[in-house]
Amino acid sequence: MAGWDIERLRSFRCPDGLAARDPVFYGETILADAIMDDLEIALLEPTADWLPRLPQRHRLRNVHLTTLQDALTLREPAFIKPTDEKLFPARVYADGAAMDPDPRLPLDLPVLVSEPVVFEVEFRCFVLERQVAALSPYIRSGEIARTAAGEWEADSAEVHAASASIRAVLADADVDLPPAVVVDVGRMAGRGWGVVEANPAWASGLCGCDPARVLPVLQRTTVPRGMVSEADRRWVRRVG
Repeated sequence: MAGWDIERLRSFRCPDGLAARDPVFYGETILADAIMDDLEIALLEPTADWLPRLPQRHRLRNVHLTTLQDALTLREPAFIKPTDEKLFPARVYADGAAMDPDPRLPLDLPVLVSEPVVFEVEFRCFVLERQVAALSPYIRSGEIARTAAGEWEADSAEVHAASASIRAVLADADVDLPPAVVVDVGRMAGRGWGVVEANPAWASGLCGCDPARVLPVLQRTTVPRGMVSEADRRWVRRVG
């Protein structure tokens, strides 16, 4: 196998000496934010405005980045989600007033507001240097696309269409991407195949992807603080 060691953390503290072992991070964002300094690493991820800046030909719907305060004033149905963390449910709301978020959330919290569409099936794609490293069905008809037997099933036509969709994104010079990232693509009812969203690979579930093929993606998303290149700098996760 890859010959890697695994260190499963039981708290938000790192064991002594872990930073000196060339760590590769995989876990939730709250854990990442707590231990990045201790590990002396930078984590790469798509920017909050990545999806709104994606060419319309790939997302097939209107999406814009705004604030919680502005989202609360919406008068029409919209899919609304926070850009980072699951601070409130990401779903279609009848209007902004229907959100009813925790009053402790800051009004300047960045959120994405999207035109409502129906994704019939979604695929998860782990991407390394604009090449698909691994691909798996993810969600079907709003539910996790896993059978009772634990299989992540999709027919060959869906796999072919999903592969063609992500390859078109990766081949497009107008699409900016981190060197390693997860991009979800899906079939939208009445519209065809397009991008669902992009997420940090280090915090994304594997679904049915081959873990051995995902490891190099995770390794590229974890950069020692002193080795962050100028090209990587725009994709570095910021805390606070």
